[in-house]
Amino acid sequence: MGDELKSNGNLIIKNAAELVTCRGFAAKKGSEMSNLHVIPDGTIVIEDGIIRSVGRTAEIMRNLDVSHYEVIDALDRAVLPGFVDSHTHFIFGGYRAEEFSWRLQGMSYMDIMAQGGGIANTVEATRKATKEELIDLGKKRLDSMLAFGVTTVEGKSGYGLDHDTEIKQLVAMGDLDAAHPIDIARTFLGAHAVPGDYRGNEDGFIEYLIQEVLPAVAHKNLAEFCDIFCEKGVFSVNQSRRLLENARSFGLQLKIHADEITPMGGTELAVELGAISADHLLHASDNGIQRMAQTGTVATLLPITAFSLKEPYARARFMIDNGCAVALATDFNPGSCFSESIPLLFSLATIYMGMTSEESVTALTINGAAALGREKSIGSLDVGKKGDAVILEFPSYRYLPYHIGVNCVEKVIKKGRIVVDRNKKRG
Repeated sequence: MGDELKSNGNLIIKNAAELVTCRGFAAKKGSEMSNLHVIPDGTIVIEDGIIRSVGRTAEIMRNLDVSHYEVIDALDRAVLPGFVDSHTHFIFGGYRAEEFSWRLQGMSYMDIMAQGGGIANTVEATRKATKEELIDLGKKRLDSMLAFGVTTVEGKSGYGLDHDTEIKQLVAMGDLDAAHPIDIARTFLGAHAVPGDYRGNEDGFIEYLIQEVLPAVAHKNLAEFCDIFCEKGVFSVNQSRRLLENARSFGLQLKIHADEITPMGGTELAVELGAISADHLLHASDNGIQRMAQTGTVATLLPITAFSLKEPYARARFMIDNGCAVALATDFNPGSCFSESIPLLFSLATIYMGMTSEESVTALTINGAAALGREKSIGSLDVGKKGDAVILEFPSYRYLPYHIGVNCVEKVIKKGRIVVDRNKKRG
């Protein structure tokens, strides 16, 4: 009967020391990010993969017939929503360990790109890889993310810079979305870099993407979002505006790699275009941040990348204090951030970016969901949302940054099914 229960998504998690609900159906801004709506001695009931009841254990369990549920006793454990990693590049071929060594010797990320390395190296390897090879690599990376408590992830293309490989990446992500427990939101990032045959003709490459690749992505429904690397030496604000306006006309929502390495005005462009998120933001201006706070654009911050590149961190404290909705994501990729570590993400956000534990949890749950337009269906433990949850081996969410660099997720629940259980013996 246990296997049958696991398969139907009927699950009760009871007696949680802290049931961290992150309650809400919209991104939390500013001071709202501190309110996690924690229920002590909490219980959550999931039926057919959907949350049906949330509350104190005594109230929820009083008249509940548990015979049709799998029951987890979370005594002395904290229970939280499944984590949402809203910015990654997890489908790629090849690795760039040598470039990491070059950076340790003093070369900058942009110097390496200028010499034909960086993204161009990954493009070559990804073009050579078959779809099946990309799926196999992607599955292994998703398995690792799942063990860290990630139940929804965003994945970007951008290692093709041509029609066939961009499509191949997006199709691989779609196949994985259908086969893997993690839900995958797909982003078309054809404008991730300038390919060699368009060097010096960036306008021509943008036109190529608009004419040849965007229509295929949209008509085949291969992506929800379109993104662009708006950066000095890559794509200008005007080029970014042109691509994104066309993407919007095809029905794609917008994201922007904004103000990462130099202040370009990408944050202001994100607000102007109504982008769902502006990402990186290491050099976002005061004006751009204040404008984000006045709109629905989520500030998605990627501290592991700043750490890896030895760059100043984005001004999370300033953003939150000025009323922004801040999300956190790993930016997992083969170059500037070869890490999917959620524990490292929590530690950097709290120790180096001035975020509280509460704000960091909000940033990786309901605000991460909002950065993907999914705040109505995931990101919190609310009735009617998907039954995605993590159970920690400790009694409080405060252990997430405190247990520095170590994974304290004990179980992962996806749509009411146990998909990770570290207590099970491996055969």
